[in-house]
Amino acid sequence: MKRSWILAIIAANLGVLIALVFLYPEAMIGPGRLSPGHADPPVACASCHLPFRGVTGERCVTCHAVATIGLKTSAGEPLVRTRSGPPFHQALNTPDCLACHTGHAGPLLSHPARPRFSHDLLKAEVRPRCETCHTAPANALHRGVQGNCAACHTPAGWTPATFDHERFFPLTGPHNVRCATCHTGGDFSRYTCFGCHEHRPAAILAEHREEGISDIRDCARCHRAGTSFEGGEDD
Repeated sequence: MKRSWILAIIAANLGVLIALVFLYPEAMIGPGRLSPGHADPPVACASCHLPFRGVTGERCVTCHAVATIGLKTSAGEPLVRTRSGPPFHQALNTPDCLACHTGHAGPLLSHPARPRFSHDLLKAEVRPRCETCHTAPANALHRGVQGNCAACHTPAGWTPATFDHERFFPLTGPHNVRCATCHTGGDFSRYTCFGCHEHRPAAILAEHREEGISDIRDCARCHRAGTSFEGGEDD
């Protein structure tokens, strides 16, 4: 008896789905509205679709010349550049338009996500140049960071990010503390060693002046491991 009820529920769901396909074909199986660039003026279906094959990337480049993408419209009119650096599409290994673009918004019922861009599509010499396409966040942490984005981020995603603190100051022993102990006020571009009770600026300055050192703002320059017997700057 239980099995018959399950089969009946499944059959009812299938019936509802079939009915919706006939009643609302655009919402259920239609490709969705055209992308803005193809909708005004509307592009004929045969311009992109091949019989029994669908859309192919080869059809895209019949209207969009890779050499002028981002520089001119498909009609040959110049575009106003809003980003510095080389044109993005000219830095791709292959003109695989469908790897990132779709001509339709997708079925209205499901709203599938757009294809995710893969950095593997970029030429090897361009991949490390993140600033070509990305602008660093305007916060204190990134304003104080000098170096390549790849030191913390990977092409797989902006987050999670990793920071190799060992390269600058090992967080070992008594220095394995909360970030706010040294980076006060939420500003990770700066640090202070005077947050602990044994660090008194006046006493430390007096001690360092005996060694001919008057600037004690960058402790880690000489004390890379945070020990008192260290000294001297790294080469």
